[in-house]
Amino acid sequence: MSLGCGRKPHSCHLMKPVSRTCVNGRCLTYQQALPTQPVPTLQHTCERYLILLEPFVEVDELKRTKQLVQEFLKPGGVGEKLQKGLEKKALNTDNWLADYMVQTDYLDNRLPVVAYSNISGSFPRMDFRDKQGQIRCAAKVIRAILDFKTMIDNETIPVDYLRGKPLCMNQYSQLLSSCRIPGLEMDSVVFHGKTSYPSRYITLAYNSQFFMVDVYNSDGTPLTVHQLCVQLERICSSSLETSTEPVGILTSLNRDSWSKCYDRLIQDKPNKEALSAIQRSICVVCLDKAMPQVPDDMYSRGNVLQMMHGGGSQWNSANRWFDKSVQFIIGEDGAFGNNVSHSCADGTIGMTLTDYVSASIKKLEIIESPTVPLPTPQKLHFNITADIKKAIEEAKQSIDKIVQDLDFSILSFSHYGKNFLKANKMSPDPFIQMAIQLAYYRVHRQHCASYEAASMRLFRQGRVGEIPSTSSASVAFVVAFNDPNKKVWGGFLCKHFFGHFLGLQHQATEKNIPMPDIFTDASFDRVFDYRLATSQVQSKSGCLPCACPYQRKTYDICYTLLKDDMAFVLSAFKTNTENNSEELKKAVEDALLDMRTIL
Repeated sequence: MSLGCGRKPHSCHLMKPVSRTCVNGRCLTYQQALPTQPVPTLQHTCERYLILLEPFVEVDELKRTKQLVQEFLKPGGVGEKLQKGLEKKALNTDNWLADYMVQTDYLDNRLPVVAYSNISGSFPRMDFRDKQGQIRCAAKVIRAILDFKTMIDNETIPVDYLRGKPLCMNQYSQLLSSCRIPGLEMDSVVFHGKTSYPSRYITLAYNSQFFMVDVYNSDGTPLTVHQLCVQLERICSSSLETSTEPVGILTSLNRDSWSKCYDRLIQDKPNKEALSAIQRSICVVCLDKAMPQVPDDMYSRGNVLQMMHGGGSQWNSANRWFDKSVQFIIGEDGAFGNNVSHSCADGTIGMTLTDYVSASIKKLEIIESPTVPLPTPQKLHFNITADIKKAIEEAKQSIDKIVQDLDFSILSFSHYGKNFLKANKMSPDPFIQMAIQLAYYRVHRQHCASYEAASMRLFRQGRVGEIPSTSSASVAFVVAFNDPNKKVWGGFLCKHFFGHFLGLQHQATEKNIPMPDIFTDASFDRVFDYRLATSQVQSKSGCLPCACPYQRKTYDICYTLLKDDMAFVLSAFKTNTENNSEELKKAVEDALLDMRTIL
């Protein structure tokens, strides 16, 4: 197995909440001073690998794998050759790992971006239930995005810090005016934010149609909230036509199918121009129709699903462009949230924008401004051939299968939070990781490989990595907790990033060297065959971060730790009958309560 093949594009985890310091015009001041991504020593990585294997393999298999590792480490051997190639790459690039990660986790992945790649955020329901309220909210959202874009352009975004150290701010410049482009075998990403002709418009999705909406005045100032309301009302009053083919749903196809459709679409000049317009736009704002009413206690789960996939072909799944870096979604029934392409930016970067928008729309007022002629929003037209129409029907069936298969549960845990754990001299995040592993064991009666997404932004151009969190120590803890006669021996989560092995594999491919036995060994599959994918993403605005399993046998758990409470969003696929998100949710809650009792 190629490490990372079919892997989930991770949400970004930070060991401690990121602090923010405003230095006007200087958010990139520390950029060149940041350290480059180091290449670990081959010896250290292999030692960590063998430690990770201990909970998952029998003695004989571990002995055989140790022999393969020794062979790999021989002086003058293939391991040393690959290591030197990686060290050479590190000397000639800002970050030797980032491109490998983006390619392997995202661009090579042929699964649909819906559920398998994109991440989303879900807000509590807004205080409107009609078209007018929806338009007013959307206008405020757009204005807030433009204000955030101004900070990006002027480099005045507050600098992010972790433990007093500045973090790489480069991803902010890639967050807006960006798009993923489908390709055969591998996708690409285009960033238009720093081009000579930056975008002056957003794409509005309404009734599964797309409109270019200019959002700047002729003097370069952003439109007021009132002016934006006028523009949105124009669209809503003139786009009642629903007979047009829902081209946006094609972006929910698996990447190979979408790539073939894309290539056929761009053979037509108007289609190519329409696609380019969406790709170059600042972002997509989706005005959704109201979803079926559900009881108040079911709303949060329904909203999570709407933000993740739109509810299916009969609802809002075609009112999306899932390849776009950022989509903000506002429903006529008060639904609010977003959908972010993980290939363009990590979860914490998207959450910073999300928190800013949420805080801004509470402050922005709609003040009538003098009547100024505004350009009419331009509807994007597509010429649909018979084969594209057939692909659209296939996409409808595909997205409906995903909608039916996804299983989400939400745990709002109010019994305690970070303050209680710190008062007991416990580090909150490892505590939660142990609770999740204990819960999994109680449900499935076995241990599993688990990882936690990890920020690499302490390094220049850093993206996201992972921490394998299952170790002999964590297994011993879980066993002892369920058997008081067992003794727990100390130890920490294994903070080893898999990126080093990933880089070595890429070196072998680039140099046409046969893949070393250490990477084709059955043990290698076992240690990275994750059944639990976890990530902590902090939100200041009450936004629930959401992701889906990167493969059918895996659970995904996103969680937010606050001072006195916690929130977990758990997801699984129903077609894997062994997994059940509701059962695991209850087990996580019980584990947290039982562990508190011990404290």
